[in-house]
This record gives sequence, structure tokens and C-alpha cells, in this order.
Amino acid sequence: MSRLPRRNALAFALAALSALPAAALAQATDAARALAADAVIVDTHIDAPGVLVSRWADLGEASPDREFDYPRAREGGLDVAFMSIYTSARQDESGTAWQAANAQIDAIEALAARHPDRFAILTSPRDVERLLEGGRVLLPLGMENGAPIGDDLSQLAFFHQRGVRYITLAHSGNNRIADSSYTVEKRWKGLSPFGREVIAEMNRLGIMVDVSHVSDDAVRQAVELSRVPVIASHSALRHFTPDFERNLSDELAKLIAAKGGVVQIPFGTAFVNPQAAANTRDWFRESLAFDRRSAERVAAGEPALDRKAFEAQWEKDHPKVEAPISDVLDQIDYAVKLIGVDHVGIGSDFDGVDGELPEGLRTVADFPNFIAGLQARGHSDEDIRKILGGNLLRVWAEIEAGAEQH
Repeated sequence: MSRLPRRNALAFALAALSALPAAALAQATDAARALAADAVIVDTHIDAPGVLVSRWADLGEASPDREFDYPRAREGGLDVAFMSIYTSARQDESGTAWQAANAQIDAIEALAARHPDRFAILTSPRDVERLLEGGRVLLPLGMENGAPIGDDLSQLAFFHQRGVRYITLAHSGNNRIADSSYTVEKRWKGLSPFGREVIAEMNRLGIMVDVSHVSDDAVRQAVELSRVPVIASHSALRHFTPDFERNLSDELAKLIAAKGGVVQIPFGTAFVNPQAAANTRDWFRESLAFDRRSAERVAAGEPALDRKAFEAQWEKDHPKVEAPISDVLDQIDYAVKLIGVDHVGIGSDFDGVDGELPEGLRTVADFPNFIAGLQARGHSDEDIRKILGGNLLRVWAEIEAGAEQH
């Protein structure tokens, strides 16, 4: 999730309407559509839950103002859609992250209960084939930001029981577990002592350790400490976006692969396009600095700074960057050459980047465009199947097996 300031809601809705399946699939070939329908497509990062809680829609039906819904998931061939249980650094600071996470999980459970013929909660890769019968889209849960566990290790078991199967250790701010990639000043120089305990407990429970969003030192330490592979649920490669710590350096991507893990490439222009990535880096740095200045004023008895005015000025100074689908395909090509095709996957960040997505990859209906692009670049169907989901399911199974052997 990028969480740049939200752009005009009407403009976003019109953009989403223009990306309905007929138009979205215009570039896809028959071969790409056939592979999308036959392969198991796993997307490890869709931010539908937070949007669902803030602005409800029945995602079992067509929902044109969203990027994920059932009809378009079926149109695009999406089978396994990790629902991102996102909480912010501000919710962590205010003590509301636990409540927010549970409300989002409730929303996904309600969605699956409302449409048992269309959705099912997925908690193990062993259940994929069985639950897909009848054309369901499966909804495993990934927690973006470890903030909801607070400083209570037992909350990991609680959220595991609720269905959470990966946890992104931190998000836009340093937390109790790890340093964020977005902060200039690091609190722990990687993982905190508590964060080390968190990783051990996640290994024991079978929760995937997700190193997207965390600092370079935190990635390095997490890979070293984990008994099982780790994942990057939605991280692009820094090769294309210099000085953007949010993306993985070649060294860190290689470490993840060497441990048996997988790097899931996102689609958001904020990660895959150099100019958009620079804007995202600067936004988080300046936003955190703004919040700090505002808090200092409040502590001194002065009025808080006007955040809406700050965001409006930012949007004016940083117009949306239009990017081609080739930005994502370039990331995949480079990742395959760098770490091997067995360690590459996809984590789109649909519904989490305020519609800032490349041409041809605007909704979950667009996976055939992505597949057509890979086929045109010479990737074999066997390798594409691995990228689409085979690799992630293999790693998830290894992590689950590691927990059972503990």
C-alpha cells in the first residue's frame, strides 16, 4: 500500500469505469486468456479490506469504483487474492490498530459468508484445489504492519487463529518490531529485540515473515533469523528506482532467494516507475516530518497544522505519473535474471495506490495483459505459471511445514 494523498474521488471512479473487462483485455491474446484461466494466479497484496471498511461495497458483485471484485477477478483468472489487513503508523501511535485490524478481518469474513459460492477464506495452501471448485476466489489474509499485535507476543497466535498468514513487519513508520524503509531516522538499526521474538513466534505458528516496507537492515536480519524462507509480499527492485529504500536492492533480493523465499513484484507506479517512486519516497519523508512539526505545535499549546492543505499542495506540486505496463514487465525480467524464475511472483497492491497503476494493469481483470506481455518477451508458459502463483504456493507450503516440524 502506498497511501499517497487520495486524489479526486470522481476522477478515480471515472478512471475505474474506463477499465472494465472489455477494455482491459483488449491487449490480451487468446493464448494469454487461456493461460490466465488455467493457471493458479496468486496475488499477495490487495487492499480491499481497508477500503471496504471505509466505504462499503458488495465485492461479490460488480463494483466499478474498486480494482478488486468477483466478476473482474473471474474475468482476469485471479484465484487466490491475499486481502491486506492494513493499519497505519498513526493508528499504531493512537492505539487503534488492533481494533482496525479486527474490523477488516470481520469485513472479509462477512463477504465470504454473504457469497459462499463466490468466495472462501483460505488458511492453507493444501486447501487451494478443493476450495477453488465451483469458481470461487480464495481470500487468505495478510497483515500489513505488525502494529496490531502491540507489544504482546500472544497476539500472533490470536491473529493466526483469525486467519492471518503473513505479517509485514512494519509500514510507513518505525514500530515496536522493526524500522521502516520510509523513515530517515531509524530506531532499532533493523529489528528490535521484540522483533526478533516476533520472527521466532511467526516461524513457530507458520505465519510468513514479510519484509516489504522495512529497512535494509531489518530485511537482512529477518532473513538471517528466520528458520524458514521469508517473502516480500509487494516489493519492486531498486535497480530501477535508485535511492528508494522501499524497493529491494539486488543484494537483499538475492538473500531472500538464497533462503528459498520469493519476491512478489507490485504493479503500482509508485514502485515500478522511477519518477513516481521518487515522489513516493519524498511524500513519506515530508509527511512524517509534517506530522512531527504538527505534534510539536500541539504539545506547545498551539493549533495543529492544516494537513488537508498540506496534502492539496503536495498533489498540485506532484501530478500523477502515467506509466506503461512495460515498467512492470521490466521488473519481472530483471528479477528473473537476478534471482531466478523460482523466486519471483506478483503482489499487485490493487486498491492500495489510489488508482496509480500502469496502462493495461488497472484492475484484477487485467492479468491476461500481464501474461501476454510475458509471453511476448519469451517467457515460457511453465515459467509464467511459477510467477503467477506456483512459487508463492510452494514457499507458503514450506513455511507451513516448518511450523509443523517445530
